[in-house]
Amino acid sequence: MSDPQVLIVGAGPTGLVLALRLARHGIPFHIVAKAAGPGEASRAMVVHARTLEFYAQMGFADEVVAKGIRMERARFHEGTRELAMLSFKDVGTGMSPYPFVLCYPQDDHERFLAERLRGFGAAIEWDTELISLEQDGERVRVVLRRDGREEAVEVPYLCGCDGAHTATRRELGFDFPGGTYDQLFFVADVAIDGPFQTDLHMHLGERSLVLMLPVRSSGMQRLIGVVPPMLSGRNDFGFDDVRPYAEDLLGIRVATVNWFSTYRVHHRVAAHFRSNRVFIAGDAGHLHSPAGGQGMNTGIGDAVNLSWKLAHLVQGRISPDILDTFEAERIVFARKLVETTDRAFQGMVGEGWTSRVLRDWIMPHLMPVATHLPAVRRALFATLSQTRIAYRDSAISEGKVGGVSGGDRLPWTGDNYASLDGRDWGLHVYGEPSREVETAAAAHDIVVRAYPWEEAAERSGFKRDALYLVRPDGHVALANAEQDATVLDRFAERWQIGSPSAFEGQGA
Repeated sequence: MSDPQVLIVGAGPTGLVLALRLARHGIPFHIVAKAAGPGEASRAMVVHARTLEFYAQMGFADEVVAKGIRMERARFHEGTRELAMLSFKDVGTGMSPYPFVLCYPQDDHERFLAERLRGFGAAIEWDTELISLEQDGERVRVVLRRDGREEAVEVPYLCGCDGAHTATRRELGFDFPGGTYDQLFFVADVAIDGPFQTDLHMHLGERSLVLMLPVRSSGMQRLIGVVPPMLSGRNDFGFDDVRPYAEDLLGIRVATVNWFSTYRVHHRVAAHFRSNRVFIAGDAGHLHSPAGGQGMNTGIGDAVNLSWKLAHLVQGRISPDILDTFEAERIVFARKLVETTDRAFQGMVGEGWTSRVLRDWIMPHLMPVATHLPAVRRALFATLSQTRIAYRDSAISEGKVGGVSGGDRLPWTGDNYASLDGRDWGLHVYGEPSREVETAAAAHDIVVRAYPWEEAAERSGFKRDALYLVRPDGHVALANAEQDATVLDRFAERWQIGSPSAFEGQGA
């Protein structure tokens, strides 16, 4: 794309989603990656409901669901004996159009996103490495290396989506505090003897954690586990060394091995996600344990959050202050996530009495019983699915009406997500919008969406005839009970929402 406004460094899910969202806004960009081509390992596999909701805004959620595998149960094992079964089939019914957990391997996922990007006429520039960057108040100047040659490039904005070993974060000099867990982990994609398993199978024990879950509909399973103590000091072992351990704990037999590796798990959050015109997102900004499958989904959430803010700013449709809200919103969530997944992970692999209680009683015995309770199921889904993410303390979040606050994800009522396309603001009224509000909204290019007042709206926390101003990413920015057109107009003027012509003569 000519005259790029944004340079995206990194072509994993975070960078690809950022590129897709910018393309849908019509913002020119370049996307480069140090790798020689798309990833070939499954790596991250879990796609949560909030990510699918974002994909629905782009029009392809149903395709991703069709390509993936719904994981509906967790089974706790002690060898060939099954201790308990936890059902999370449609655990989020009534909370999201995607009330389930989906498995979709990262390499297939990336190829799908890249193909969608090609549909916009955009191509990933592989074998292209960021060497250095500097910036002033107007531009970012970078040096890229491709084919052994260095090239200087200038762009208004840069986003580093280039993973844990990011050159972008290095060039910015951001600290990356945190640590690394003691345990060494193994990961393998295998086919097992017997039928393909679409459930999550797990063995939890002191120093013996092993999980198996579906990877591909072709029949591959993912094995993840703590390397047994007798191997943890070695670096020369392969899957056959781990095989007896994993097979015995899960009660399976592995027929073929497609891929095997070992790795260590980190928990870190960068000190900042932004420096003037340069941003970092995804693993470049945060790393956490694999508990709950949160990593990739969090990076995609970063991309969605940043994309509309950059796009509207480039288009002159919002105040430059909007860029301050990216770090403020996403770094708070990243820190909470690292803390939460760290506690969960330490509980599963720890050696103290609290970990033993969690592994021996709470997970296999109490959790299956508790998840029959609607309140527990809702809380479990909201936490895992990232539908609970809210930005209530953000500068662009204002008001609370009923059970919905500024900053909250717009609650789903069954039909109110159809109007969300990720590009424009919308004003939702569950009841009757006033003529004054419609006039004020039109002045700022905000489309009013009126929905009938029904039980689903009340159950979701909305108040009849209140106004809810919805951001392009589907979060509520402003909630106002009285449909006060003056409040809406003041908010829109503060953030300069709308086309540039809407502010002519206003000094914006």
